[in-house]
Amino acid sequence: MACAGSHPPACRLLVQCNRLAVDIDNEIAAVHNFIRDKYRLKFPELESLVHHPIDYARVVQRIGNEMDLTLVNLDDILPAATVMVVTVTGTTTSGKPLSAENLGKAEEGCAMALSLDEDKRLILQFVESRMASIAPNLSLIVGSEIAAKLMGLAGGLHALSRMPACNVQVLGAKKKVLSGFSTATLQPHQGFIYGCAVLQQTPQTHRAKAARLVAAKCTLMARVDAYGQDPSGQAMREEILRKIEKMQEPPLAKIVKPLPRPDEGEGKKRRGGRRLRKMKERYGLTDVRKAANRMNFNQAEEEYIDGDEVVGLGLLGKEGSGRLRIVATQSKLKLSAKNAKKARQSSYGGASTSGMQTSGLTTSLAFTPVQGFELADPTKIAATQSTERSGTESYFSSLSGFRSIKKL
Repeated sequence: MACAGSHPPACRLLVQCNRLAVDIDNEIAAVHNFIRDKYRLKFPELESLVHHPIDYARVVQRIGNEMDLTLVNLDDILPAATVMVVTVTGTTTSGKPLSAENLGKAEEGCAMALSLDEDKRLILQFVESRMASIAPNLSLIVGSEIAAKLMGLAGGLHALSRMPACNVQVLGAKKKVLSGFSTATLQPHQGFIYGCAVLQQTPQTHRAKAARLVAAKCTLMARVDAYGQDPSGQAMREEILRKIEKMQEPPLAKIVKPLPRPDEGEGKKRRGGRRLRKMKERYGLTDVRKAANRMNFNQAEEEYIDGDEVVGLGLLGKEGSGRLRIVATQSKLKLSAKNAKKARQSSYGGASTSGMQTSGLTTSLAFTPVQGFELADPTKIAATQSTERSGTESYFSSLSGFRSIKKL
């Protein structure tokens, strides 16, 4: 392990102290299992109500072989809600008083667990006094006491540096028993870092977010202390305090922005194209409505009463207003090259005369006395026929048909 100081033996001693603290925790867990096995005959529900090994040992030592738990004071060991649950459960338990031998072994185990916990506390106090030399940056963030507890529970500075921030946040957290009570005030996953001065000064509403921030910085500083000597702990602490102050700032007031001034003289921009023109034609004013909206100068218009309103007719009913005009709409349908070629072939006779206007006995070959065979131009023939038609022949002659009439 890299140390900030120049005393490698002191560093090795601190490492051994951390390992010894981990071994003591394992021994306390083994003693806790022994106590539960012995005291289960007296109070089997107690192990599900009190989970922490040291608290369980103190409760067993305080209760002993007493069957009436209302005579036992547990207020200095457990929270008030847990004390009430333990007392009510103890009055209805199915357990029996222990024999003198089992009770003696259970009390001996409780004394051993409390003694081991005291030894661990002394070791952590020694490590805490030397934290300025082994982990100065980590001590600046959470304090020497919390840093010593984190290192003791993790198994050393190197083990703490390899631990992710989410696990550092819950190191030392106690499992809380609700026993049917509300979870509104429950604050789970609170480890040792919640006891540092930075989080204790943070408001309760921002404490969870600040705890994640502190846990992440603790992991970074543990890696710096384990593998380097960069004195960046004070700067990191100032950064944490600055971010926590930023969390507590009130949100910015909502600014009511005025509506922008409409551009004068500019019409509303709309999309153009075939679809818009069709829509305008569909929903446009008719000639009747246009005539009703118009008035002649210095002339009275005709009116009629519609309920409580008087509606004017404008130019409707006036002379010259009854003209009917049919607007021939030109089809803008564009044929493809293939379909246009077929249309030209069909108009000129094409490859087949079936279904065409011309008779099946007609031909484009003509016999002349000068040149013999002569090919006739179908376009000139059609032009000559159209000029020769006049009057009713253009509609009712045998040369024409319904297809030649242009639709309006």
